[in-house]
Amino acid sequence: MLGYWFGFFLMFYFVLIGLIFVVFGFYFILVDVNYFIEYEVFMFNSVQFVMTLLFDWISLIFMGIVIFISSLIIYYSSDYMLEDSCFNRFILLVLLFVFSMMLLILSPNLISILLGWDGLGLISYCLVIYYQNIKAFNSGMITALSNRVGDSMLLMSIAWSFSYGSWNYFMYIDFFFINFDFNLISFLIIIAALTKSAQLPFSAWLPAAMAAPTPVSSLVHSSTLVTAGIYLLIRFNPLYVNSFFSFFLIFISLITMFLASFCANFEYDLKKIIAFSTLSQLGLMMFILSFGHIYMAYFHLLVHALFKASLFMCSGMIIHCFKDCQDIRYLGNLFIQMPLISICIIISSFCLCGVPFLSGFYSKDLILDIFSSGWFSMFSYFIMYFSIGLTVSYSIRLIYYLMVKDFSFCSFHSCFDVSLVMLFSTSLMVVVSIFGGCLLSWIIFSTPYFLLLPLIMKLMILFFCFVGGMVGYYLGVYGLCDFMINYFYSGIFVFFGNMWFIPFLSCSTSYYFFYFGPVVFNIVDFGWFEFIGGQGVSLLMFYFSSINQIIQISIFNLFFIMVSIWFFILFIF
Repeated sequence: MLGYWFGFFLMFYFVLIGLIFVVFGFYFILVDVNYFIEYEVFMFNSVQFVMTLLFDWISLIFMGIVIFISSLIIYYSSDYMLEDSCFNRFILLVLLFVFSMMLLILSPNLISILLGWDGLGLISYCLVIYYQNIKAFNSGMITALSNRVGDSMLLMSIAWSFSYGSWNYFMYIDFFFINFDFNLISFLIIIAALTKSAQLPFSAWLPAAMAAPTPVSSLVHSSTLVTAGIYLLIRFNPLYVNSFFSFFLIFISLITMFLASFCANFEYDLKKIIAFSTLSQLGLMMFILSFGHIYMAYFHLLVHALFKASLFMCSGMIIHCFKDCQDIRYLGNLFIQMPLISICIIISSFCLCGVPFLSGFYSKDLILDIFSSGWFSMFSYFIMYFSIGLTVSYSIRLIYYLMVKDFSFCSFHSCFDVSLVMLFSTSLMVVVSIFGGCLLSWIIFSTPYFLLLPLIMKLMILFFCFVGGMVGYYLGVYGLCDFMINYFYSGIFVFFGNMWFIPFLSCSTSYYFFYFGPVVFNIVDFGWFEFIGGQGVSLLMFYFSSINQIIQISIFNLFFIMVSIWFFILFIF
């Protein structure tokens, strides 16, 4: 009971703080004001090491949304993690994660960004391995190593920016021109953003991170960790807009979106299906961001955080009621046994699909209209709409397996909406995800978008959504995936069900690095570095000291002989 009251009061204060930040963000939009706070820590070689905080409407609204989601998830966790013996450690890790995200959001400086960036990576590793088993350890290692690539890129960008006297991103806007340094820093920051947002070829860690507890997935993999790369590119958008890197981002994001949407139709793990949908939406954000529409990407980032957190919380309640079973083939007929949670799942899935007048509609439909008015290749046009149809497909397939299909779990097992704590937090999140899209669109966009498109292009969205829904329904009813396994070439299912073998490539790459690490360590560190380093210099100094000692002794002996001869000559004469 103490956990319930602690979670309730923590939720109340966090919700209050989050709403205050959101209201201040709305106020900053209306009055068009920003606050830039900078504190000098020390100076080295005329370069200031400063701690910088930027309070503008982008950082304040995003911070308010993150705090609001965190508060509901902490209250949700007070019941979900009730039987866990290390509940206090779990809450402290979540609070540290939120603090690292706050530091990342408020930082326009590469030095202070790195503090929040590394904090996110370290604490996410601790949360992924929270259930201490072999699967969790392997998933945590893939997560940590993938994110360390981005950390090293950010470190190299900091080192390369040292000669310019500052690490604030404002300097790139005003003082940089197109040269080698500009392109190199742009490339490093883009690679860092790709690793944190799990774009190709770093997509394997996001489904693997589902080994973490479900409340962690609701927070980390919906609104904080995976969106950190998108937020970094929103801040550093002058580095890549209207350049070669924008075409690079368009290609990477399209392939990631298609990969995630397609693989979600072959997946049976409930949390991994939602993880693939997160990966698909991250590709959509990266895609519209590469066109230069940073406010549209930011708008979809906020809306996606709301309905994806609610979708994860609904899945957590189902997993909790079914004794940690995540295979959707064992579930079914939940609409009779858990009607409230079923309604929440359907609403969240419809938000994901972009059903009109739900939150996802206000961002996804606008993104598609903007893309249709300025698309530049038939390949991108086809892949985009095909991915949208696949999104509807795996959403309808998931709804069929959970709600419509016959109950396939234990015959004597009953489940119902029993937890009022989890039900309250999930229902509140669903309500916010319903109305959050229209509210944010009214506030963020001061003037409404007016896009005039031909009728055939507007009907194209409805056509692909309808076809995708029918495909998802038949995938559930007739079990086409099982048919492909049993009566067709099963290698196709293995290929698409394992993310085009990207996890195997990631693990194999990591394995060779680990394998060659001791070899390089023995040859380089204990070999050549010792030969030309500490031991070599020591031996060289010993050699030269011996020669110097011989020379000095020889000179002393020669001097003694000469003095003796001189005294002998004086004595004779």
